[in-house]
Amino acid sequence: MKVGLVGYTGSGKSTVFTWLTGVTPDPAASQRGQTGVARIPDSRLVWLHDQFKPKKTTYATLEVVDTPGLLVGDTKDNPRRLGILREADGLLVVLNGFGGDPVKDLDNFRADCILADLEIITNRIPKLEAQFKKAKPAKEREADELELNTLRKVIAELESGKPLAQLALNEVETKTVRAFQLLTLKPELAFVNQGDAGQAIPPNLLMHSPGALAAPVKLEQELVDLTEEERTSFMSDLGITELSKDRILRGIFYGMGRIVFLTAGEDECRSWAITKGVTAQMAAGAIHTDLSAGFVRAEVIGFEDYKKVGSFKEAKTKGVLRLEGKTYIVQDGDIINILANK
Repeated sequence: MKVGLVGYTGSGKSTVFTWLTGVTPDPAASQRGQTGVARIPDSRLVWLHDQFKPKKTTYATLEVVDTPGLLVGDTKDNPRRLGILREADGLLVVLNGFGGDPVKDLDNFRADCILADLEIITNRIPKLEAQFKKAKPAKEREADELELNTLRKVIAELESGKPLAQLALNEVETKTVRAFQLLTLKPELAFVNQGDAGQAIPPNLLMHSPGALAAPVKLEQELVDLTEEERTSFMSDLGITELSKDRILRGIFYGMGRIVFLTAGEDECRSWAITKGVTAQMAAGAIHTDLSAGFVRAEVIGFEDYKKVGSFKEAKTKGVLRLEGKTYIVQDGDIINILANK
């Protein structure tokens, strides 16, 4: 999954990028979108690794794209800068929590996204209208009319300031809109870059963004650079019991609508990232497209059930290893073995 990291100048966005990925920001690269990869911590995979002692253990990851900083009030240039985010699967909005106004910045960001999407849609409409002056087969003309009517609905919704997710569209209209990679349709999470440990997320921000996350990133970066003894002492003095990075990475991952299923064996233990709500057949495609195409059924056991019985043999004996069909909705932490025709 690709997450676009975005924020206004002064929010500490690039520091957050380094904190999450370990990649040092390159100002030149960030102008076109600098990429880093973060591993999603998972204690379940650690447990499976200890049980199976596999040759390889592979964690799910997030691809994080650092983008150029936005400028407050720059209604002309910000929509262009936001264009880098169109290929992202979700948006992580970094907000200044050490002297800024997170709620105002989030509102400004959403307004900039609306302007960016309006620019894309309004530029398309004149080109679409010009198609009606040409002689075309009835089927093509019907498709043009459908697209035009759909885009007019979208424009009306954007101009009203309402989220596009609330706009009632049928399957064909939804496919039309998604082709434009609109920012206002992407999953969004707010992240408050705090100045101090223990600083609370502003309550009014939670009203705007219920899933908002927060961490004192600069402080935690400094703590990581200390020796273990120094870090333990400083954390004790500051009342910090644990660092936030693992919790935040999991919060971003799950907050963007992702879950994992697990595979386990002597060759490899692995967590596979999928979209929440997908079927077993679709999940099989995350491993290999051939497994999805030839899907027969899946052997499934929840992680906690497996942990109780301790082995696949015991799981079969005690009847907790289930056979599921194509339409089974995969749950987070399912351990799955796909059975497929070659």
